[in-house]
Amino acid sequence: MRIVTWNVNGLRACMGKGFLDFCREVDADAICLQETKMQPGQADVPLEGYAQYWNSAEKKGYSGTAVFTRREPLSVRKNIGAPQHESEGRALTLEFPDFYLVSEYSPNAQDGLARIDFRMDFEDSFRAYLSSLDREKPVISCGDMNVAHQEIDLKNPGPNRGNAGFSDEERGKFGELLDAGFLDAFRCLYPERAEAYTWWSYRTNARARNAGWRIDYFILSERLRPKLKDVQILNEVYGSDHCPVLLEIDL
Repeated sequence: MRIVTWNVNGLRACMGKGFLDFCREVDADAICLQETKMQPGQADVPLEGYAQYWNSAEKKGYSGTAVFTRREPLSVRKNIGAPQHESEGRALTLEFPDFYLVSEYSPNAQDGLARIDFRMDFEDSFRAYLSSLDREKPVISCGDMNVAHQEIDLKNPGPNRGNAGFSDEERGKFGELLDAGFLDAFRCLYPERAEAYTWWSYRTNARARNAGWRIDYFILSERLRPKLKDVQILNEVYGSDHCPVLLEIDL
């Protein structure tokens, strides 16, 4: 099974930059999106063979998740069961016979960690939600988690220490998620691979210099480890300030 995750930073804009061609070429069973920045019906997404599911933010042009899938899900649920986090469209879960698939977009802690309390509450709620799913069947969660977990996961850890996305608080919550019975699929396969990034600032020509961060993940239930085949960071694909990530798993 092939699953893609991609923060498209505005799906309508990304469709003008090759999104549809990429989706047809990658031939994935499911495509999980974050930061769609649109409501269903605001644009036609003509991908034959895929059913489309959306969780859009109440605020227009902001946040939002979606999943396009070739397999019909048993059920679809929005959000993570926490009322304080239901207005921003940050998670979408599809249930399949043997696993749950979650597309998730973590809140940005913002400059000066202005939104860190909201972010910490989201992380606790999200971890509890994934754990509740995991008690029923294995989980594949993917998306923009807005954190570089270790120094190897960003180009310039020293100057960014304590900043949004590399604060002790955010890194600690990521560790708590792993300790709850989940694994970072990419690091599971490639523990020492450096300069493997999924996001680059539009400023200072960062992508051309590969001055990036790895903040887009596949997080799997630990018991899926034997079924994990590969995780590829598709950094040659443009269209957003993030690149897609591809999971191959034997399901």
